[in-house]
Amino acid sequence: MDTTLVWILFGSFLLLLLIGAPITVSLGVSALAAFMFLEENPIKLVQIAFRSVGSFPLMALPAFILAGALMEAAGISRRLVKIAEDFAGPVTGGLGAATVFACIFFGAISGSGPATTAAVGMLMIPAMVQRGYDRGYASAITASSGGLGIVIPPSIPMVIFGISGMGMQAPPEAVAKFGEFQSLSIPKLFIAGFFPAFLIATSVLIINYYRSKKRGYTGISDSWSIAEMGRSLRTGIWSILAPLIILGGIYTGFFTPTESAVVAIFYTLFVGVFLHKELKLKDLSHSLETTTWITGRVLLILFTATVFGRLLVENEIPAIVAESLLAFTDNMYLIWVLIIAFLLFVGMFMETLATIMILTPVLLPIMYNLGVDPVHFGVVMVATLAIGFQTPPLGENLFVASGIGGSSIEDISVKAIPFAIMSVIAIFIIAYVPDISLFLPRLLGY
Repeated sequence: MDTTLVWILFGSFLLLLLIGAPITVSLGVSALAAFMFLEENPIKLVQIAFRSVGSFPLMALPAFILAGALMEAAGISRRLVKIAEDFAGPVTGGLGAATVFACIFFGAISGSGPATTAAVGMLMIPAMVQRGYDRGYASAITASSGGLGIVIPPSIPMVIFGISGMGMQAPPEAVAKFGEFQSLSIPKLFIAGFFPAFLIATSVLIINYYRSKKRGYTGISDSWSIAEMGRSLRTGIWSILAPLIILGGIYTGFFTPTESAVVAIFYTLFVGVFLHKELKLKDLSHSLETTTWITGRVLLILFTATVFGRLLVENEIPAIVAESLLAFTDNMYLIWVLIIAFLLFVGMFMETLATIMILTPVLLPIMYNLGVDPVHFGVVMVATLAIGFQTPPLGENLFVASGIGGSSIEDISVKAIPFAIMSVIAIFIIAYVPDISLFLPRLLGY
């Protein structure tokens, strides 16, 4: 029966995807087909879906999306980019490096890959082209760096992973074998993402340096200007304070991630209206419209993905997958290779949040059985799926960068390959060295 259910659940899901059905419809119909096969009342599907949005941490999702949209309209992202440019100075490929740093800054506000790519790309792609950078290369490094937006905290995909995995506990046999596992919480995931994000950013910077040297892309200026750096810091001080207030409040326990998103909204409104005086009523209206559209799309996926995941867990399908995987190999390094390769493949075709909601109930129990800390696994999963933003055919960041820079998707994709390869190498290092993710949470007493 378990095998038949797997075929019904995944077979109908993949079939619907292949014929072009939206992912929400594919998840919902396949879950409904499974309910009918199990002869359960279909009303249970609606009840599970309704309860899925009753989670307090989920309120952070629309709030962070709105905060990111408002910060772009309030001029905060533009000032962060200026700071990154001035600090890059005479470094070879300086504008490319500034793009990476700007994506880190804005990612620490928006928590979204495409939003980071759009906000930074609007400023940096034209600036790079103006200074002689190839248009495709400028778009490629922006698309590649935009993925940092979901690894650097606060991260919307990490919020979704935390919500998806919070109800799961390590099985008793895993605890007996490996000892107690670190508890899963969203603040802990945020903290754990810091060092991995900077490791991936460093890998992108290394590739940018060597490719810029080969192409003759010089620095922004002949030398660093202390006066210019000081000026950009003064004008951008309120922009720098935004991520510091958000993350500082979370890590000190002053407020929760959900509450921090609301703080971010009010902080941005205050800065945009009273300090920068750039946030207008029409900008507020546009930001609310963007937030409603993105949140509605994500929640529709969440409804059906939660039901899909519940069916998997209740019918012990993750345990079957785990047994099959362990029967194939018990080498931890090889298992990481298989899981990362699988996530890279899935990330090329599926939207990141939907992938996390569908696969967390399948993969997290497997990693528990292998003794992998859930926080460590969450960071690796999110970082790996971030590569999907810069790889076709889905590659949301590619489409955003293409729309801004005017290069073809094919051209950007080819020039983004070296960045993707280096990022994957960084992800394997993160997977094989758990302390890269877990050192900071332990240091801060989580």
